[in-house]
Amino acid sequence: MNAQWFRRGGHIRGTRLVMVGASVGGFLLLGLSAFTSWPVSGGGALGSSTRPTVNPAYESEASDCLNWTKSDLSDVKKVDCGNQHLFEVTGKVDLTATYPKDAKYPTADEWAKISLDQCTKPSLDYLTGRYDPFGKYTVGPLNPGTQEWAAGFRTLRCGLQVVGPAGGLLPSFGTAKKQDQSDVYDPGVCLGLNGKSVGDPVDCAQPHTFEIIGVVDLGAAIQGADFPPPEKQDEVLPATCDAMAAEYAGGVDLKGKGLVVTWDNRAPESWAAGSKRVNCKIGAIPADASGLTAFSGSVRNPDAPPLTTSNPPQTTAVSQAEATGAPLHSEEGSASGKPSATSQKPGESSSSNPSSSPPKTS
Repeated sequence: MNAQWFRRGGHIRGTRLVMVGASVGGFLLLGLSAFTSWPVSGGGALGSSTRPTVNPAYESEASDCLNWTKSDLSDVKKVDCGNQHLFEVTGKVDLTATYPKDAKYPTADEWAKISLDQCTKPSLDYLTGRYDPFGKYTVGPLNPGTQEWAAGFRTLRCGLQVVGPAGGLLPSFGTAKKQDQSDVYDPGVCLGLNGKSVGDPVDCAQPHTFEIIGVVDLGAAIQGADFPPPEKQDEVLPATCDAMAAEYAGGVDLKGKGLVVTWDNRAPESWAAGSKRVNCKIGAIPADASGLTAFSGSVRNPDAPPLTTSNPPQTTAVSQAEATGAPLHSEEGSASGKPSATSQKPGESSSSNPSSSPPKTS
């Protein structure tokens, strides 16, 4: 089994810019799978005598957070960044000098370059340089749509988003300026299957690649301020994750079900940005080297007490049959004893032990 499928720490998200579909009007959110149109207003087309309601995206400034619930983004609104949101504005850029009024609407590839050139610096400045290139935040832009472009609108909004492994936008809580950027999920979250790779969070009843069982703070688990190499991380995580798995699954024979306890590693760049938390999780042992294998149903002990929910959630999730929580890590999951037969280190082959989840793909 290729170890890449079991190592999320090796995924460089960087200032990854995600592109999507076709433009309609208003703002376009460059997401991972398709362009999403931002409606101009709640009523009144361009040129109409009816005065349109100004879309909040047009008035957004750095530090503003935007949220919406409808797929067409017709209900986008500014919200307090402490509440659930999908986009945090880091700055705005005027493209008029490069793209005058008669300029053609940029192609998808051109938008990608514009976004990379224009949004990287303001977003890094917004975070005062503390950005985890392997973390949960992705730099993304809000672009003027074709209708606004034709009318001479040339303002680009830059911002930060939390994007799932397969490209879905995930909710964020709290300003990115103060958040731990570790790319972790709440215990109880299941990650779907996208081809042969990790997908976005799904209900655990659906086929999924991993079920998150806990979060470990490596900064607390490993003494010293210096970055611990993966080998050092792997000295701590097997026993810790095994203890979490035993508590989470209630002693179920995971190996007998074709499942294995796995974990993530952190890279030096993440550590320098303050990202020191990793997930412990359970996944299906891959049948071959072609990719990940999905399994259905939660492994959580049905008699266990409900997972507690912190406020606000520290990580992203989707609706489950029961509430998912977001503790920093399980205090009961102490690192003691040898790794069980179901626990596997990152980098080992399937003939011995696979480990952490694959990198997210963009």
